Formats: sequence, C-alpha cells, structure tokens
Amino acid sequence: MKILWVKAGKLLPVDTGGKIRSYNILRGLRTRHDVTLLSYYGGERDAGYERDIANHIPGAVTVCTGTPDSSVIDYARRLANPAPYAVTKFTSRNVQNKVASMLEERRFDIAVCDFLAASLNFPRVIETPTVLFQHNVESSLWSRQAGHEPNLFKRAAFKLEAAKMSRYERAAVARFHHVIAVSDGDRELMSAMTDGSRISVVPTGVDLTQFRTAGGDKTTEPLVIFVGSMDWEANVDAMDYFCREIWPAVTAAVPAARLRIVGRNPHPRVRRLASNSVEVTGTVASVIEHYREAAVNIVPLRVGGGTRLKIYEAMAAGKATVSTSIGAEGLDVNDGRDIVIADSSEKFAESVISLLTDASKRERIEEAASEQAARYDWSVITERFEDVLEAVSVRDVDYVAARTQSTLVRAALRGRPSLQEEDLSHHGQA
Repeated sequence: MKILWVKAGKLLPVDTGGKIRSYNILRGLRTRHDVTLLSYYGGERDAGYERDIANHIPGAVTVCTGTPDSSVIDYARRLANPAPYAVTKFTSRNVQNKVASMLEERRFDIAVCDFLAASLNFPRVIETPTVLFQHNVESSLWSRQAGHEPNLFKRAAFKLEAAKMSRYERAAVARFHHVIAVSDGDRELMSAMTDGSRISVVPTGVDLTQFRTAGGDKTTEPLVIFVGSMDWEANVDAMDYFCREIWPAVTAAVPAARLRIVGRNPHPRVRRLASNSVEVTGTVASVIEHYREAAVNIVPLRVGGGTRLKIYEAMAAGKATVSTSIGAEGLDVNDGRDIVIADSSEKFAESVISLLTDASKRERIEEAASEQAARYDWSVITERFEDVLEAVSVRDVDYVAARTQSTLVRAALRGRPSLQEEDLSHHGQA
C-alpha cells in the first residue's frame, strides 16, 4: 500500500503517549509499505527537527506553519470560531493546500489523519479512502477536565471547549471513511456519533525489548513512581490529587517512602509539590532507569481518555501498578492479578502501602504484569493497524473477513495470542 500519514506537531522527540503510538506504528508499517509522513509544526523553522525526522522516517515531508505557540491572546483570537481551539490552532492554509495537492495526485491507496487536531486540513470531500486515528475521545476528555479544574476561568473555558468539541467531533467522526479507536470504551462512546461498524479498535502497544531491560534486580527501596508529560492537564491534576489526598497516608504508614514524578515540562503546580519525600525530575533522557529503581508505579488519573501507554510500559518492565479505573481505561488488564485498581483516595493509599510492605504480593503482580504486557508488542499492534488500513483501502467485506482470518492465523503460527477476537465484528465496510 501507498499510505499518506498526516500528523500535527513534531513527532520527535518521542516523549508523549500519542507520539509513542504513532511513531511505533509508522516505523512498523514502513517495513512492508510505502509510507509518506506529512509532519507539520508551528513556530520558527526547525532545521534540526526536519533533518532528524527524515532520518527516522525516510521520505517524510515537513511544513513549518509559523503558527505561534498557544496563548491567551491566540485563544481569544479564535474564540468565535465554532471549531474547538484544539483543532483550529493546528489548522493551516499551507497544510490544507499541501494535503489537497498530495491527495489529488491519487498516488495513495489510503490516508491517515492522525488525531482530530489535523482533521480540518483535509478537504471537505475526501475521495481517497481516509482513516481518522483517534487516540482519545476528545469531547469526553474536555468534559472531564472541566469537571475537575479548580480555576474558575479555566473551568469556564474547558466547558466551552467541551461543547465545541462535542459538536465538532461528532461531525468529524462521520466525515472520514473509517475511524480507528484505541479502546473498546472509546469505540462505544464514538458509536453514539456514527455507525459502530465504521469504527475499528487497535489497542495500545509496548516495546517489549526496551522495557524488559528495566526488570532486572528486584528493588528494596520503597520508591513510588509516576511517569507522564507533566504539562498535560490530566497528569497535573493526578499528581495534585495524589500528593494532597493520598501521599500523606502512605508516608505515615511507610516513613521511608519516596515519590518520584518523572516527566517533561513540569507545570508550576507540579514543581510546587517537591518536598523531602517528593522528587520532580523534569525531562529525563530515558525512563528505563527510573522504572528499574521503582517498587510501585502509580496512575491516579481522574481525567483523561484513550489508553495509558505508561501502564503497559511499567508492566513490561515487571512493575506493579496501582491505577484508578480512568487511568487503566481501555487496557486489557485484570484487577488484583496484574494491576490494582483503586478509585477512592483511601483504597489507593491502602493499595500502595500494601505493595510497598508485602514483597510477595508485589512480586506476584509483577510477574503477572510482565506476562500480560507480552501480548501487546508493537509488532502485533502494527499488524492489526495494517489489516484495518488494507480493509478500508479496498472497501470489500469479503476482503475484510479474509484479512481478519489471516491475522488470527499469523498470530497462532507465531505462538502469540491474537488481538481481542471480539474486535473482529468491528471490521465493517468503511
């Protein structure tokens, strides 16, 4: 297949969940298909990025839009636009023209709109079969953020953006030929926006080779770790909530316990959490060493959508994780076996304390976590994504069935579990 992949924002460095997912699937697809990445970004031209992305994804096309960074002034300027700011700030006339001209050449079998942010850059009428790759259900994410935002002005803005996003997302999901969601939960939410047969699920993956290196010697220190982009509202809220309502109970029971918050661009609210027992690292070269040193991984999210790649990474590293239901939403995990789910602050604290103080319990969950993560190597996930693209590109029900069967056969021959068989019914015509 000849594939056009349109991505808003720089793909490098690969330091967020969305980037990790896109990068690994792109690299996997390139081994068997002719893939052209159109990567566009704002600000000043970055020759270093353009050189690096061409090395990582040969043949990549870059466009610098010159769009300024997000600001209150930029938001106010776009306030009257009926489309949400999270979409309009990534919309560019230059990119629209570039996408249109590339599609008009009709040399692509299929195009991928990576995330809703890039969607307004596609023509109103799209003749080339095109898939919308939805890493989150954005309207749900914005509604949750509005519900937990303590700042009155930001809460009002989030409510407005949630309303705009709800209207826009419904139209966008219906406009593209097919939609790829990352979880059954997201598929269910989007099925209220369009026919569910137009939505396929391709779950989150993990680089087993990379993260298994963190599972060496068992740690003896009571180190609790959180990994994520610390300028993302959902993660900021999670750490504020954890440090305020959960961490004091943990340190009271385990005085030697330490919390390490690992992630880029810590928000001022996160930096203020630093104390004798709380470390805020900021950007790190690699999270592997931090996972290696950790006893317990936490995901206390109250806001969010899609799926958390960091949970599978921690599981692949052989680490026990305590998460809220929202944090583990959409992941193939089993409470009490390979993860611990805790939605109240009291239960979350009790769960962390139990794992820190009961080494045998922690080791049982670590072993099960490692086994479960092994089912979701990126090579398996890329095959699933590839099958959906090929099915949509030909729009043939018989072909879809054949490709689905071949996925199961390949997985069986290689001794790997097939990807959720219940997803097979999702392969309707585009």
